[in-house]
Amino acid sequence: MTAKQKKHKPDPGSYRKRTYRRLVGAEGLVAFEVRLRETDLQILAPEDVTATALDLVRLYRNQLENYIAQTPLFLTTLSPLPLDRLAPALVQEMFQAASAAGVGPMAAVAGVIAEFVGRGLQERHGLAEIIVENGGDIYLHRQVDATIAIFAGTSPLSNKVGIRLRAGQTPTGICTSSATVGHSLSLGRADAVTVVAASTALADAVATRIGNETRNDRDIDRALAVAATIPGVDGVLIVKGKTMGVWGDLQLVGL
Repeated sequence: MTAKQKKHKPDPGSYRKRTYRRLVGAEGLVAFEVRLRETDLQILAPEDVTATALDLVRLYRNQLENYIAQTPLFLTTLSPLPLDRLAPALVQEMFQAASAAGVGPMAAVAGVIAEFVGRGLQERHGLAEIIVENGGDIYLHRQVDATIAIFAGTSPLSNKVGIRLRAGQTPTGICTSSATVGHSLSLGRADAVTVVAASTALADAVATRIGNETRNDRDIDRALAVAATIPGVDGVLIVKGKTMGVWGDLQLVGL
């Protein structure tokens, strides 16, 4: 499915400055941010649980950094690695997501941190709802419907379309990869590839894989066909310039 839209001029610097976070609205939740070295989270929860969130970020970063120190290839490879069943649960989740997507395990790092911190906060504080955003990768658990806006850099479709998620579809992961926005490595040229999956780590890894497959708008249908072969993926949206492609169980809304 493809669509085109009139020209629009979004702020290309909003990702670096995180100004997009000012546009977030979630009734009944309070927003706060947690930062530790490369990790930069915006969290929305029924109460401010910054201290616990920071403890969880430290815990999971330490687990990951210690594993990388023992297994340097985990950090650098662009291909899947065999599952290490002795690794921490967070690292095993990255192994599994990378294997399903056909990419290196670090392609899942932002998504897995978002989900593990989110679930950890829910367990420790009994939170029924939470949103954790980590550089555009989101773990979402809401009891009401939610709309996720798609930021696609300078594409005229940027911030003009959103993915509507029903309350019954969460908890879920919504992750975006881009070759034109942010610092993450992409071998393609997509302005945005957004993936929805029950596993946020999987959504993150698949967004990287499908981004790698998309070098121009003629690649969109083929890239969506690749996404359709990956178990656990609920839907994918690709934006390249003025063109958009969609596969799966996604409800799109205009913004």
